[in-house]
Amino acid sequence: MDKKYLKLGDLPVYRMSLELSNYSWIIYESLGWQDKKVFGDQYIRSIDSIGANIAEGYGRYHYKDRIKFYYNARGSLIEAKHWSLLLKNRKKISNKVFNDLLQRLNNIHKSLNTYIKMCYPR
Repeated sequence: MDKKYLKLGDLPVYRMSLELSNYSWIIYESLGWQDKKVFGDQYIRSIDSIGANIAEGYGRYHYKDRIKFYYNARGSLIEAKHWSLLLKNRKKISNKVFNDLLQRLNNIHKSLNTYIKMCYPR
């Protein structure tokens, strides 16, 4: 009997993080050079780090090792919320774009928490 394994690209929380990275890149590209330097680079790094940590954790064998990277992803997600708020407060994105970003981040947050919980042995 063949076991079926879920591929990384089939993992919903990972796909959501990729979509967020693509959406956030459009925001990042709209920033001026100085804004990118001052806070934009940290914003896009934190966004991209969510998916990167999920991917790295997915590739680990032991559940404790995996979960460590998923916690790192969650930390990056919370950092991304911070940078998103600064983008809004500094009037670099509209309230509508901010609300969309926040909704996407919150959806990933819930999905990531659920996935972390599922990784623990029963």
